[in-house]
Amino acid sequence: MLIVQKYGGSSVADAGRIRQVARRVAGARADGHRVVVVVSAMGDTTDELIQLVKEVTDSPPEREMDVILSTGEQVSIALLAMAIKDLGEPVISLTGAQVGILTDNVHTKAKILHVNTARLMDELNRGNIVVVAGFQGINSANDITTLGRGGSDTTAVALAAALKADLCEIYTDVDGVYTADPRLVPEARKLDVVSYEEMLELANLGAVVLHPRSVELAMQYGIPLHVRSSFNHNSGTVVKEAENMEKALVVTGVAYDMNVAKVGLYNVFDRPGIAYKLFKALADENINVDMIVQSAMRGDRNDISFTCTQGDLKKALQVVERLLPELGASGYTSDDSVAKVSIVGAGMVSNPGVAARMFEAIYEEGINLEMISTSEIKISCIIKAHEAGKAVKALHKKFNLAQEHDQ
Repeated sequence: MLIVQKYGGSSVADAGRIRQVARRVAGARADGHRVVVVVSAMGDTTDELIQLVKEVTDSPPEREMDVILSTGEQVSIALLAMAIKDLGEPVISLTGAQVGILTDNVHTKAKILHVNTARLMDELNRGNIVVVAGFQGINSANDITTLGRGGSDTTAVALAAALKADLCEIYTDVDGVYTADPRLVPEARKLDVVSYEEMLELANLGAVVLHPRSVELAMQYGIPLHVRSSFNHNSGTVVKEAENMEKALVVTGVAYDMNVAKVGLYNVFDRPGIAYKLFKALADENINVDMIVQSAMRGDRNDISFTCTQGDLKKALQVVERLLPELGASGYTSDDSVAKVSIVGAGMVSNPGVAARMFEAIYEEGINLEMISTSEIKISCIIKAHEAGKAVKALHKKFNLAQEHDQ
């Protein structure tokens, strides 16, 4: 079997853990598998590098951010390769560029366009374990790019797809995917199986176990993902096609995202093309807009609110300010002290009343809803950030998620 394994930052946080990962990789090799390993930067390395940048400048060029952030993974792959070599196994470490991970030109959140597998296959055919730097690639100008936070998951799935791997294992610091964040909700339950669609929503909505782009890729290429802990040998959560699963629960899990900012524009012209102008300008700046709410018309005016990540807020406000005269807006406001709380479940579409139960749980906690958005398998609400924990616990309890098949 050809296996792609990915180890996150907490799994390689120090020398002891790196040696532990090396033993696990060598074990897979001893079982007769060919192994490609994707590794993140050690522990909090990425955060430390960002802090270092902040001490130098308030406005770093994104190209140079990619150059510095990509060094974290280079340290990890070299150390892991050394540890594997110490166990007597043939191994080589490769950066994203050396592997041939070609991306687009968007620095700090690039998308993978193509993986050239020639070097990888060559090394595997020589009998080597290949240790690859996650989170990074190279663009058409031969510049280093990074894939955004959590991008090592995407690297692993992209390699698994390109190599037609038999399995992609995502090793992390938790045992799998839970009904809620177990650090916040101790009674949260591990899910044995979850569909791609549900996992994609959970990942997009703040469940940090998997990066959303990695789930999209896995779904596109039909690659089953096994999310498991690097600290034990327990079975984790398998992410796969819904049709191979038992009928899903009404609500599978509760997710929350603290990396949210809200922007509101007042008294915008109510006429065709206004929303297009605003959101096209935001898209041109590579700002990913999440929830959008347009209020009821008052005369020939209305209000528009949207959410983005806190990191994009500064850029978003610059766009809004520039467009104010064109949009006819009398002003704008922003708030980065909000959070998004969501429920997800493939069974929601055929079960009326789920939204009412969600809003009841939040009302019972005395929490005010600022924005609401829905799809067939999710409902999301924007609330004040300091109330997110309370809301998640209340929703987990309201839908009896601690008990299996009991909603």
